[in-house]
Order: sequence, then structure tokens, then C-alpha cells
Amino acid sequence: MTDWLPLGIALLSVSLRVVGVGYSALLLYRVRDLRFGFLTLMLTLMAVRQALTLSVANPGIEELPGLIVSGLAVLTVYYLSQYVRQEERTKARLTAKNDQLRGFRKAIRHVGHGIFITDTDGTIEYANPAVETLTGYDRDEVIGENPRMWKSGEHDGAFYEAMWETIADGDVWEGEIVNERKDGERCWVDMTIAPITDESGDIERFVAVDTDVTERKERQQRIEHQNEMLQRLNTTNRILRDVNQALVQAESRGEIERAVCAEFADAEPYSLAWIGTRNMVNDSLRASRHAGIDSDAIGAIVDAHNHSDAEDLLREAIRTESPQVLQEIDDPDQRWQAELASRGYRSVAAVPLIYDGTVYGGLEIASTEPWAFEAIDTSVLVDLGRTIAYAINATESKQALLADSVVELEFQLSGTDGLGTLARALDADATLERLTRSPDGHLVAYATLTGCPRTDVEAAIDDVPAIADAAFVCDHDDGGLFRLDLTDESVESTFLDHGGVVTSQTVEDGSGRLTVEFPRRTDVRSLVESVTASHDGIDLLARREHERSVRTDQEIRSQLESELTDRQLEALRTAYLGGFFEWPRENTGEDIAELMGVSQTTFLQHLRTAQRKTFALLLDDNGTTQSVTARPS
Repeated sequence: MTDWLPLGIALLSVSLRVVGVGYSALLLYRVRDLRFGFLTLMLTLMAVRQALTLSVANPGIEELPGLIVSGLAVLTVYYLSQYVRQEERTKARLTAKNDQLRGFRKAIRHVGHGIFITDTDGTIEYANPAVETLTGYDRDEVIGENPRMWKSGEHDGAFYEAMWETIADGDVWEGEIVNERKDGERCWVDMTIAPITDESGDIERFVAVDTDVTERKERQQRIEHQNEMLQRLNTTNRILRDVNQALVQAESRGEIERAVCAEFADAEPYSLAWIGTRNMVNDSLRASRHAGIDSDAIGAIVDAHNHSDAEDLLREAIRTESPQVLQEIDDPDQRWQAELASRGYRSVAAVPLIYDGTVYGGLEIASTEPWAFEAIDTSVLVDLGRTIAYAINATESKQALLADSVVELEFQLSGTDGLGTLARALDADATLERLTRSPDGHLVAYATLTGCPRTDVEAAIDDVPAIADAAFVCDHDDGGLFRLDLTDESVESTFLDHGGVVTSQTVEDGSGRLTVEFPRRTDVRSLVESVTASHDGIDLLARREHERSVRTDQEIRSQLESELTDRQLEALRTAYLGGFFEWPRENTGEDIAELMGVSQTTFLQHLRTAQRKTFALLLDDNGTTQSVTARPS
């Protein structure tokens, strides 16, 4: 039994070595790893050696170390197989990671977003190609630099301090930022900055992802701008409606100016409105009305307008008779601009108040916002100025009829006026009896012409553009009374449209004189400039101020009673009370005559005389045009 033990050990050793050879050969076949080839060869040689030894000699106890070596060899094959498997798994993971990293790198290189990595001090260590498109700098130019190189100056220091404080605390910062490209162009960037930490949580780097959103931001700003302009336009339209309503209700120029200034000063984005008129002596401005500012402040603003080195906006608007707009007040060298800017105003508009050639001053509107008038078309401002001026003209025309205190202007006419031109063409004298308006709004003059055949009058008007038609009415004093239809080209129409009341007009020996009354506060200088600019041969001879006499109802009644005889007054009263003037008549002339105890012929003579005296008192006593106002708009 003792002899069999060494033999068993030897056979077991050989068996282990054969198994190891098979196992190693199998692994070599599977994994193609040369290390298994080396082991296979080594174990084969060991197995062959031991087999040869057994064939020539009897094994002994010395075969025990060989058995141990065989076991270790097999274990070596096993552990090497496990190592190879682990290595393959590791290699597979590394391959997957490398593939993933290559994908990431490819994505980073080709993504449309700018991506750069910085150290903890903000120095750029990596930048993808998109950074070149985003910033305009080459990648080599930005590596080693700080992102502050494309700061635009749009954001203050506190903005960047808050950004760095956020990422230094390990948080992600997200927001929009305005950068400046290499060529100086600004762009909007949607930025995300995130910290990169190590295993212990310490920040190693920062990664930033930038997206160019300039086009989207500009589109958004355009939409916001359009909405803002629409809102301002709606606000302006509302103001204009309110102004028009106030103009309709106003009964004086002061009420008109006060309402206009208040409407603009109380509606955003406008905050100041004042109306300036020119001084007749030195052409300086004065504020007749203002709103949105106190009296001391408006005084300083008006003073700055008057003492500016260059022409201020309001006087330029009045001079050019067209609206002027300054969207941004930015010239501190102009005193009037500096004064407005010091009070927070950023934009201003000036609108001349002009109607039919007469300038009633100018409206200046200011806003604390720049470009506040961008949405308002110039034609809107023109219409605004004309509407206000027309309202002023209409109220002054009304006041000219009713005012007790008036300015009387006397003119000499030698040009192409209506009545004067006709009289000179006929070599006749003329006197204006009355001005009135026909139902269709045309101006009608009743005038007496002496020294010419009445048949020549209708033929002569063909050469007088200011007269559209003429018709004989009746013989009158030493001449004939004619009805003349005047056109808008006539000087009489111009004076009425400027709020005047023509009180007399005569033509003697070819020289015409015309007298017009205006309210005392009329800007005579502007009026004369406007009239002389639109008509040739008209010169101001005199200006007088006086109180217009006003008759009370009792005075009119008393004067009528004094003008009529007892029989004439009785005939008028009896006819009125007896229904003679009703239609159909309640009593005929014969019935009234019977009531009075006179013949019908006598009654009618008394009645017609009383009517003529009554109409003469009403129509002739206080001038020729007491009921005529400006042409309807």
C-alpha cells in the first residue's frame, strides 16, 4: 500500500496537469489571450515530463511537490481566467464610457449652444466651436481668458456679483445676459452656469452653456414695442376725443386752453402741457395756460425757451406752422432742453395752433419717457392744432358779437377784395349795408352801388373772383341795392373766419375802407400778418379800443314806441294780437281794420310803416353784421 501512494500522487499530478492543459486550451480558444497559450504550453511540458518520468522509474514520495505544483498551475489558470473576465468587463465598460465620451464630445462640438469650462477663478480651459459663432472670437483667443472679455456694460457690478455668489455656493445660475461680440455688436444670451464638483463636493470647475436668443428677444421686444405704441395710440385717441368734447362745451378761449392742457397732463405717458403765445413787442413766449406743473416751474421753462441760444421747439413750430417732435431730449447745451431734462422730461412735442392762416400760439406737451410720441403720426398733431385753433376762432367769433369791450381795426383796401374790386371796375362808389349768410352757408353782402347803371353790375362780376353772383334788389337812395354772393376769396369772408365783425365798408373814388371789430384780447399782429399774406393791397390804418353799447330789451321797446305813431303802434299790436300774422290767419286785414274803425287800406298803410320801422331798428341800428359769424366748419 505504501508503494501505491507515490504512484497515486504521481498520477493525480499528471491528471491535474492534463486538466489544466485542457482548461487553459479551452480558455485560449475562447478569449484568444496568449497568456493562456503560454500556460497551455507550460502545463503540457510539465505533464509530458512527469509522464516520461513515470515510464522509466518508480515514483516516490518526491512526487508530492509535483502534485502541489500541478494544483497551483491549475489554480493559476483559474484565477487568470477570472482576471481576464474582469479585464474584459473593465475593457467593455471603458469602451462604453469612451464611446459615450466621444458622443458627448461630438455633441458638444456640433451643438448650437456655446459651451465653455473654466477653473474656479473663471479662466477658460475649454470652449467648443459654437463659442466662435456666439462671441466672434476664435477658440484659441478665448482659451486662458476670462468671460468678462465679452461684457457689454449693460449690466452693473451687482448683477455679476450675484451671479458669482450663486455658483460659488454650489448652485446653478440661470438667466439672460447681454454680451458684446468681437465686432462690437450686442447679443442676448440665455446662460446656464453650473459648478463641477469632486467626490468630496469641492468645486473644481464651472461649465457654462450659452444660447443665442437675440432673434427671439428682438422679436419679443418688437411685439412689446408694438403693443406699447398701440396703447399709446389708443391713449392719444382717447385724449383727442376728450379734447374734442371739451372744445364743444367750452365757451371761451380760456376754457379751451385749460381743458386741452388738463387732458394731456393727466394722461400717461404725458405729464406736462402748456400753451404759449407770442408777445407782440419782442416776440417772446408767455404761458397762457399750463397743467401738470406749478407756476414757478412753468415760469422757469418759459424763461429757458426765451433765452436759448438756438430756436426752441415751440417757436420753431409756430414759425414753420408745422408740428415739431423731439423724441429724446439730449442736448444740454440748449437751455430749454436742459431745463426740461432737469425736471425729468425725456421727450417733447410742439403743435402750432393755426386756423385759416391765423396762429393762436402753440401747444407744448412733454413726457418723462423717451419716444413717447413715436406712435403719433404728424397728421394727427396737425389736426389737433387745427381743431383747437378752430374752437378758439369760433369762441372769439361769438365773443366778437357779444363782447362789450372790442378792438376796432380800420383797413385801407386797394387790392382784389370783393366789393372794392367791383366798384373800381364800374367806376362807382359803394357802401356795404349788411353781411349775412345764406342757408347753404355762403356769405351774402347787400351793398349800395352809385354812379353806374344797374345793368352793368351783373356783367362786371365775371372779372371779380371774390363775387360769385349779383342780383338787383331795388332802388336805394341815389343808387341801386344789390345782393352779392361772396366767395371764400373775399376779404370780408377772411375777416369773418378770423372772428371779426365787419361794421362798415365803403368805396369812394376807388379807395376802399373797411372797419372790423374783434375781442380785445385778439392777437392783432398775427391777425394782420395772416390777412395781408392772403390778400394783396390791404393796409392797417388804425387800431382803436372802445366799449360797444349794449341795448336792453326795455331800451329797444322804448325806442320802438318813440319811432311809431299811436296809429302805427295800434295797427301793429292789433294785428299781432288778432292773429293776422298766423297761418292760416285768424283775422283778415278787413277784420282788423273793422276792429280799429278804419278802412282796410288805411290799416295796411299803418301796418307796413310800423313793420318797416321795426325792422330798421332791429337790422340797421347797430351795424351791418351783428348776426354773422365764422363760416361753419
